[in-house]
Amino acid sequence: MRWCLLAVVVAALNAAPSWAQESYPSRLVRLILPSAPGSTTDLLARMMADQLSQKWGKPVIVENISGAGMSIGATQAFRAAPDGYTLFLCPPSPVTFMKLLYRDLPFEPTQFVPISLLVRVSNALVVRKDFPAANVRELIAYAKANPGKVTFASQGAGSTAHLSATQIELLAGVEMTHVPFRGAAPALNAVVAGHVDLFFDTVTTSVPVYRADKVKILAVGSTERSSVVPEVPTVAESGLPGFRSVTWFAMAAPPGTAPALVSKINQDVVEILKRPEIGERLGKLTLEPIPGSSADAARFFAEETQLWGRVIKEKNVTVQ
Repeated sequence: MRWCLLAVVVAALNAAPSWAQESYPSRLVRLILPSAPGSTTDLLARMMADQLSQKWGKPVIVENISGAGMSIGATQAFRAAPDGYTLFLCPPSPVTFMKLLYRDLPFEPTQFVPISLLVRVSNALVVRKDFPAANVRELIAYAKANPGKVTFASQGAGSTAHLSATQIELLAGVEMTHVPFRGAAPALNAVVAGHVDLFFDTVTTSVPVYRADKVKILAVGSTERSSVVPEVPTVAESGLPGFRSVTWFAMAAPPGTAPALVSKINQDVVEILKRPEIGERLGKLTLEPIPGSSADAARFFAEETQLWGRVIKEKNVTVQ
């Protein structure tokens, strides 16, 4: 009888995780976004929150927690209970290379548990209208002939735009001058006004300005040409093999989140991303869905960390 009772207890304990998984979520879920409202990322987060709310039958809310280069929001997500009720939607930095830029980061990016990649958008090499180069090869030649005179804008040290231009410096063996701005909009406006030579911006915001003939786009940073501007070559095919620069967004969970729970959330997120109507809505934002497994996301996180880690290390990029 004692052994029978013990067997029942063990069976019940083993079954508990599956009961918990089946009942998830039973209450409100927070989706932390480490940036301010109003951005493309914010629109994506709210779209995912709305779709998950409908699927789960429980409220999913977006909390914008910005500041300190996204580390405030990332820290809150990192320190949350690993129970699936606080999730993290973010661009690359907080889950990849941020630890390589800050000495005293209050969280460890590699300990986030990847749930799924969500979307990606190509970055474009935008230059002022009268810049004396029509392609990447001519840009490199001009930069070599004028060391330090070519200026590039960014949203700040350590941003994707900053590291993308720095990757050009590394691969091409040139030196340019960094001009940081407080956001992508003023950086792009500076290129339009001719105050700065170039800026790596997403095709979402740069292509309309390009179509209005206010700037030139020399190339795109993705490994394949963008469907938004198919006439524009990639940086890699324009003379810098191995170059890659895309903006992407992913969902992650706090360290210690159970694999079964991660799998359940991943399946639901992927199902949403594969819906034709969601693909159409994302397409209007020039965002490409990239659904996949949590293992796919983990591999991609590692690849991005390696790519930007090389740039940061070899060019000695620091923000502190």
